[in-house]
Formats: sequence, C-alpha cells, structure tokens
Amino acid sequence: MCHLDLNMKKFLLATVFAVLYLSWAIVASDGPFVVAHKKATLTRVKSDIERLSISIDIYNQGYATAYDVSLYDDNWSQDVFEIVAGNTSMSWERLDAGASLSHSFELEAKKKTLFYGAPAVITFRIPTKAALQEAFSTPILPLEILADRPPDKKFDWVSLNKVDGKIWFFDFCDLSCGSICLPDCDPFKVKQKETLNTN
Repeated sequence: MCHLDLNMKKFLLATVFAVLYLSWAIVASDGPFVVAHKKATLTRVKSDIERLSISIDIYNQGYATAYDVSLYDDNWSQDVFEIVAGNTSMSWERLDAGASLSHSFELEAKKKTLFYGAPAVITFRIPTKAALQEAFSTPILPLEILADRPPDKKFDWVSLNKVDGKIWFFDFCDLSCGSICLPDCDPFKVKQKETLNTN
C-alpha cells in the first residue's frame, strides 16, 4: 500500500510538472515574436562619394502586442559615414500582432573601405514581463565602399544593316536603335571596285 502511494505521488508530481511546463509553453507562444530585416543599397553619386540607403522592416509574428518598440542602428563609423537623411534610431508606441513597421535613412561615404555592418537592435516590452525584451535584425553583407568597378559597356551587341543609303545600328544591350547616313560613301561599291581592279 505504501509502495502504491509512493508511485501515485511520483505520478502526480510528474503530472503537475508537465502541466506547469505546458502552461509556460502556451504563455510563451502567445507572446509577441519580433523579427527584423535590414537591407543596404549602395549608389555611386560621384567618383569620390557613395550614397548608402538603409531600410529596416520589423514584423511581429507572435500572438500579442509589443509595446514601447525602439530601433537602434548606430554602429556606423563616423570616420567613414555621414548621415544625410533620417535618423539611425526610431521609436513606436506599439507593434500589434501580425503588423509591421518600417524605417529608413541615408548615409554618405567618402572613404574607400570594406565595411562590416552590425545587425540593428530592437527593444520592446510585453505586459507579462518586467524586463525589456531584445531582438536583432538580419545582418548585411560586407559593403565595398567606393570600390573600383569596371565602366558600363555600351553597344555590347551591335548589328549593322544598310538600308536606303543609311547604316542602321541596333544596340541589343540598351534596346535602342539609330541610323548613320553616309551619302558619299558606299562600302559595297568600293569593295566591288577593289575586287575588279585586283582581277
């Protein structure tokens, strides 16, 4: 009988722990789940200036609202970058479940370097926890600032056709066409005359 009571106590204790763990898992899954995507785009403005556009999209893929949402992305070296539009930080009152937020800003770089950017940091609060919650954005690839790039090639594929005394060219790279008029020069007659003189 005593042995049966001991087994029953173990079973009840295990059941209580299982219920508590399941309840904790349900509560955790019902909270907000914040993820963020960070994107960087480089644009050459001048030969010695490059514009960097940063956009950060924040999503709440959980089941509860996140409050006091703040974004920080200030890990940009002042020796390389200068803020020209927007701010590297932003705050919102809330981010509802299934909703999203976006923030963007622009920097200018005047120094040639290979820059490794850090993920943006997002902090928020949830009613069930007193501690400030933290999430990170996706990282970005290393940025080749003012890198040497080959010039764009024009007329990579050009087709020439002679119609009505004009030489028409078709640029398959830029999908453009035009004509060159050479009234005093007929390359086909010149070629024919050279052939007759040779014979």
